[in-house]
Amino acid sequence: MLANPLSPSWLAPPADAAALAAHVWPSSAARTTDGSISIGGVALTELAAEYGTPLYVIDEADARARASRTRAAFDTAAAAHGTTATVYYAGKAFLCTEAARWMVAEGLNIDVASGGELAVALAASVEPARLGLHGNNKSLAEIERAVGVGIGAIVIDSMIEIERVADAAERHGRVQAVRLRINSGVHAHTHEYLATAREDQKFGIPLSDAPDAVAAIRARPTLRFLGLHSHIGSQIFAVEGFLEAARRLLTLHAALRAGGDVPELNLGGGFGIAYVESDAAPAIELLADALLGAVAAVCGELSIPMPRIAVEPGRTIIGPAGVTLYEVGTTKDVVVTVDESTTAVRRYVSVDGGMSDNARPALYAADYSVALASRLSSSDPVLVRVAGKHCESGDIVVRDAYLPGDTAPGDLVAVPATGAYCFSLSSNYNYLARPAVVAVRDGLARVIVRGETEADLLSRDAFVNQPRPSTQGDSL
Repeated sequence: MLANPLSPSWLAPPADAAALAAHVWPSSAARTTDGSISIGGVALTELAAEYGTPLYVIDEADARARASRTRAAFDTAAAAHGTTATVYYAGKAFLCTEAARWMVAEGLNIDVASGGELAVALAASVEPARLGLHGNNKSLAEIERAVGVGIGAIVIDSMIEIERVADAAERHGRVQAVRLRINSGVHAHTHEYLATAREDQKFGIPLSDAPDAVAAIRARPTLRFLGLHSHIGSQIFAVEGFLEAARRLLTLHAALRAGGDVPELNLGGGFGIAYVESDAAPAIELLADALLGAVAAVCGELSIPMPRIAVEPGRTIIGPAGVTLYEVGTTKDVVVTVDESTTAVRRYVSVDGGMSDNARPALYAADYSVALASRLSSSDPVLVRVAGKHCESGDIVVRDAYLPGDTAPGDLVAVPATGAYCFSLSSNYNYLARPAVVAVRDGLARVIVRGETEADLLSRDAFVNQPRPSTQGDSL
């Protein structure tokens, strides 16, 4: 079959439209005897019938296995170089109390980036010592609560925060462990909006200002300096950016040792996953080996001991474990001009969700895959654009994909690799209720985040059920 000329170069017509690429879908994804897709031993058709659509589905066993595998990878790589590693799960990717419990049970700590995320972790009974607090503008209340509950570490993002955290620690009679986030200037191979370590951006302190910041931290007896922190971006496949950031931080790390202990180096997260079949994300073991090996090599060059290592993955753990399920509402063929002599047809398949449950395509032009989830089809695949139902032309769920030509209203379609940054970025745009999150495992399904209802949406409106206002012409 020839590719549609509107198709991007990385997307080829599928040889088997029913196939599910193993590196994109949860490990348990399979076709059942009737052709529908099952996750965790539960047919998506059954989930749609019970919980409705749109619906976030998380393969619990897959998520937990990825968490355990990540911890093991960094433990092994660190031990090979005579040090230890701590893996923090980046809660911003996806967080609810049950997910927090999964991560802790698999040996991970948790990063939170707001008072709300901290509240979720505490509600899950996570030990505060296993939490880290991020953010470029932590409120005084957030700092006060974090210090008060005994949080394990706070990432300092500005000179102002040094005083704020130190003062809070003094009020609570604590010595608060802190890291200093460094803007290393490393340019990650990623989307412009996802890059978070460039010179002209809101996160971190420039390398040149770091010695003064560390001196200010060490001058406060209520603060304990753990080490430097770096986060160079998100959805990164190439390891070179991480390696260069590590080299720059270790040069500073070595210089800082003259003034006191620097026990740790935190290399952040940002590791990428496969969203479409052509993506080739490196295995976490390869990343861990490369990162720890590079740190060890630079430490050898600088004649300094290996520090403890910390990393903060989120997407690589929860992203591939998630699938979003939709029902098709309408289809529409649009003739598009390719050049002066050529036109092509793009089919729009509109579903009952959109940018309110997955903002990433609109925010970052992110690509996703899609599959017919409720049945098999023998129809030839056609190029489609899966669109949402919002009043925005940019409301696209899957920009380019192939679906069977007979995909029709009432069919279910599933979008894989939606475990990270979909629920987290969800909204009530156009007053759509946010979907439920259902965890599946061993043939059983359970709701871990309840879906919203219209009553929930109206519950925050201060003037619901008020008397109808009088208008001109109403009788007095």
